[in-house]
This record gives sequence, structure tokens and C-alpha cells, in this order.
Amino acid sequence: MSSSTPSSASPAPAVIQALQKMLRPIVKVMLAQGITLPFVTELIKNLMVDVAQRDFRIDNKPPTDSRISLLTGVHRKDVSRLRVQLQTLGQNIPEVVSLGSQLVALWLGDARYQDADGNPLALPRFVSEGGHLSFEALVAGVNSDIRSRVVLDEWLRLGIVRLDENNKVCLSTQAFVPSAGFEEKAFYFGHNLHEHGAAAARNLLDGSAPLLERSVHYDALSAASVTRLAKQSQELGMKALLAVNKSALAATPIDAAQSGPLHRMTFGVYFYTEEVSQDAS
Repeated sequence: MSSSTPSSASPAPAVIQALQKMLRPIVKVMLAQGITLPFVTELIKNLMVDVAQRDFRIDNKPPTDSRISLLTGVHRKDVSRLRVQLQTLGQNIPEVVSLGSQLVALWLGDARYQDADGNPLALPRFVSEGGHLSFEALVAGVNSDIRSRVVLDEWLRLGIVRLDENNKVCLSTQAFVPSAGFEEKAFYFGHNLHEHGAAAARNLLDGSAPLLERSVHYDALSAASVTRLAKQSQELGMKALLAVNKSALAATPIDAAQSGPLHRMTFGVYFYTEEVSQDAS
């Protein structure tokens, strides 16, 4: 992405229309959470200063307060204040997400924890019952400082696992998206929208090879057809997610032993539907 000063010309109408469409569901969440314009204004100021100092450098040098003010339109005194705040802020990842994502990736990607068809095995709760193929051993293999009972209770609450008739722990066949737990769902709301938006922004602004960011969309289908397509999308999407997860899991220990910079990646799928109306935006 370019780090030069943006053009002073008016934004392209197509970009403004795209932003209005993109922001509509975000504004819906804001209003549902009681977030008002004054709060949003401060939030946007903070983000604009952060992006300006990270992504719009010259010769890899941090921009001055004056240049950030010029880029963003934020008053220089506010820029100085916000830059101090940004130094003390960090991303707060819920513990159940940080640990859980590692456990789920292992359970879904390691052949030891799968049946002949590649589905996650139902695991006995304790090492005394299942040895290394137990939920207790799975948790200990990722983090020996936390008791498996604590993880199990939280995952049962969030709907990530269930206990079958034999008291074995069964993983949900869905990707790691809790059915309960507002903080956990809010984390993935931000993470997934950011990654999708970052890919789309790079494809719009960067002249290099585009990242994968595609969709199939129709606007004249019956409810029955949409139901059928939703099921097909879920089945095919989960196959793709599981395949990529297995490949990434296998590459992780190999790549960790190599020199050179490491990279993060996200691969996702989504499905959305709503009834078509005359005033749909």
C-alpha cells in the first residue's frame, strides 16, 4: 500500500458508495450497542492517527504530528494526545479465544484426533480414560498451566463442545465461532471483518497480485433455493477450512525452525441472505 500523502482531490464517488455500503452493518451494531456519534468521532480520530503513523511513512520514518494532522484533518494537539494513548493500548484477546483457537486447530488438523473420514474424534475426558487421546491430554499439550475442566466448562457454556451419552467430549463440526459468549463473538466480529476488509483494501489500492477475495451473489432466488445453497455453502466451506487448517498446522513446526520473517494468514468463508426489497441497500 502506498505510503505517500493521499491526493487532495475529492474522493472517488465509487469509493464513497462502497464505504456507505460497507459501513451499514457496522453502524447497525453501533446503534444496537448505544454507540453515539461523539464516541464514533473520537474512535475514528484514534484510528486515523494510528493508520497514518503506521502505513503512511516516508523512508520508513514515523510521520511528525504536523504531517499526521495534514493527512487526517485531526488537530495537531489531538494527534499528540492520541499518539501517547496508542503507545499504551494493546489488543485484548479473550483467553478462551487465544487458547481455544490452538486447541480447535489441533483437534481438527492432527490425524491423531480424527477418525478414518477425517472427522474429529469424541475424546474421553481424562488421561486415565483415554491416555494421550483424551481431552485432558489435548489441553495439556497446548497449555499445561490450565486445567482441562476449566476449558471444558467454558466450552460447554459457549456451545463449542458437548458431552455424548458415553460422557465423551465432542467438538462442534463448525469452525471456532462460539454460539454464546458476547466477548468471544465480538472478537471474531472484529477479526474476520478486519481480515476480509484488509484483503479488499489491498486489492483496491495495491498494484501487486490480488489476494483471494471473491464471492458468488444472486438476487432473485426462492427461499427454498437459498436454503439449499446455504447447506451446500456450509458443507463446501467447512471442507475448505479443514483442508487449509491441516496444511497450516503441518507447516507450523517446519517454518518455526527456519530463519527469516514469519507471516500470519487468514482464510475464511461466509454466507449471507436476506429478503429482497425495493429499498434494499
